[in-house]
Amino acid sequence: MDMTATHMIAGVSVPDTPLVARALEYARATSEPYLYNHVVRSWLFAVRLGQIRAIDCDAEVLAVGTLLHDITLNERFAGPRRFEVEGADLARKFARENGVGEHRAQLIWDSVALNSTPSIGLYKEAEVALCTAGICLDVIGLSYSDIPPAEIAAIVEAFPRLGMKKKMTRCFCHIAETMPGTTYDNFVRDFGERFVPGYHVPSSVEFVADAPFDG
Repeated sequence: MDMTATHMIAGVSVPDTPLVARALEYARATSEPYLYNHVVRSWLFAVRLGQIRAIDCDAEVLAVGTLLHDITLNERFAGPRRFEVEGADLARKFARENGVGEHRAQLIWDSVALNSTPSIGLYKEAEVALCTAGICLDVIGLSYSDIPPAEIAAIVEAFPRLGMKKKMTRCFCHIAETMPGTTYDNFVRDFGERFVPGYHVPSSVEFVADAPFDG
């Protein structure tokens, strides 16, 4: 990661730049404590995975994309689009307002928009892939064994989980209940079907069958 100014957070060497500092402030201001801790842990995991795997990337882009990936995940969310897309637009706006060029800003948009779609995100540019990997490690334990246990413990101790599983599930259920049209083709559908009474959205089968063509 080609950044000259660095400092240590929870034992991880990360970029120490005004852009990253502002992203941390933005994430803290817009997130519940458990969610702020989640995005910081995800960032630190992403950085360590990149270091361990010797992946060269833009460290500021990785930081901003990961730190801002859940700024719309809350029980106030009202759409109208998927929470990841709404968040991606806000993250790109933040990047542009802080002097980030269009290519880098687009990588940040992709990182946020694809953060819950690892079947795509893990195969994108290094910054997007590492962002996705760090988030997946913190949420579902993907690549958990790639980082030494003591390092994971240090990161979790510095940024505790604060009941993330239950609180994040509550947010997903809120989205499924109030904005079901944003969930038919993504993972939130699983939470709606499991936990929200009366939840129903169309399937891809119906979309194909109802297309306005003969045959």
